[in-house]
Amino acid sequence: MKTENLLKQIDFIKEIDKIKYIQRRTKLFNSDRRENDAEHSWHLAMMAIVLSEHSDCEIDLLKVVKMVLIHDIVEIDAGDTFLYDQNKNHDNTAAEMKCAERIFGMLPKKQAEEFVQIWIEFEDGNSNEAKFAKSMDRLEPLLQNTSNNGGTWKEFGVKYQAVYDKKKIIENGSKELWNYAEKLIDESVEKGILAK
Repeated sequence: MKTENLLKQIDFIKEIDKIKYIQRRTKLFNSDRRENDAEHSWHLAMMAIVLSEHSDCEIDLLKVVKMVLIHDIVEIDAGDTFLYDQNKNHDNTAAEMKCAERIFGMLPKKQAEEFVQIWIEFEDGNSNEAKFAKSMDRLEPLLQNTSNNGGTWKEFGVKYQAVYDKKKIIENGSKELWNYAEKLIDESVEKGILAK
């Protein structure tokens, strides 16, 4: 049984290496190079660890870290959808659920079920852990775009209200981080790197 589980786990580990090839629209801090999903997930995990004291509620930090490391693995099959895409819904959870079932289904049954449940919990965004994990997911690209003189906002003509509306979810996990983010958004307009 252990050998069978190990072989499934190794196959899964090999499969998720593909996340390194999923390019996001957002660029690395102070860089012209686009970030990949693996870099994004690692960065969110570090952010969750470093910023966890700013969560409005008590959270299970290990669960948050699992969420941010797992949440984009489905993009191996589904691809990355740009947050500000006007043509494709960013919350295509039904299609992504099939991807989650395939990829996480490579694992032994108990682990597969746990990973799918963590992924669903993140997507639903209702638990304290999911709210904080989503705060990290929305804060990181904001920090990147402000470091890149408007970055993808300028590149794709994204305006203030779209940024404000998409980033407001940060408040669900941390009012303090939202206050910081809101200030960054306003400063970005003042600096001319985000169009009103």
